[in-house]
Amino acid sequence: MLLWSSLLLLFVAFFIIAYILVIRGRSFWGEYEAVFKDTASVNMEDMFLFIDPARLFFYNVLALVILPLLALLLTGDIIVTLVVALLVMVVPFYIYKAARKRRLRTFEKQLPDALGIVSSSLTAGASLNIALESLVKEQPAPLSQEFILFLRERRIGLDFDIALRNMERRLPVPDFLMFGAAMRISREVGGNLAETLDTLSDTLRKKAAMEGKIESLTAQGKMQGYVMTGLPLFLGLLLSFLEPEAMSLLFTTAIGWGTVAVIVVMELLGFIFIRKVTNIDI
Repeated sequence: MLLWSSLLLLFVAFFIIAYILVIRGRSFWGEYEAVFKDTASVNMEDMFLFIDPARLFFYNVLALVILPLLALLLTGDIIVTLVVALLVMVVPFYIYKAARKRRLRTFEKQLPDALGIVSSSLTAGASLNIALESLVKEQPAPLSQEFILFLRERRIGLDFDIALRNMERRLPVPDFLMFGAAMRISREVGGNLAETLDTLSDTLRKKAAMEGKIESLTAQGKMQGYVMTGLPLFLGLLLSFLEPEAMSLLFTTAIGWGTVAVIVVMELLGFIFIRKVTNIDI
């Protein structure tokens, strides 16, 4: 009788725990899906990639299931499987981040010429809207896409300042923020907007030329940082093949692990220090 009572209590406890896990799992999954769709929707719209967030979430879940399972079948190692699952979750974010950074950099390169075009149109007597419309016809993406959206927001009745702030939110780069400030000052206190934009265009061109010179001068230092970080790893792998018994002491003894920890910390500090020295902002 005592045995059956114990089994019954064990079954009830297991059922309650399983029920709680299922409820919490559904709640977590629902929150994850909602956050993923909202974030993906905003990020894709900022990149002018109009993809259904639900379909994107489906592909993400599909990759999160298939790729780790494939890694488990090929390697039979649970650690490799977990690493693959982690990469599937993290890599898309870094791909988006790199693509957005490239888009903003391209926009910055287009901006000086765009300001020159707008300034020339205003000098010729055109209104600001006509100047911007001629701009989007002459400039490629992403600059044309951003100003087309700005003009569409203005056509549907959105206030100029609000439409400009929406554009600044999508393009948080200092050069464009200076353009936005010039536009607001011109609308509030008046002044020659064409001359202001022409001066700003010339300033941005000089700034871009200076950044190019600095980048070429610091390229060697940046390469030294990568070489300094990768060379010990390469030598460690080479010595592991040549002297496996001697190198095994690094991973089988307390002194070895301490040495590895010191090497990793010093490598990271050296790489960060070189990046700080060579990363010069104007």
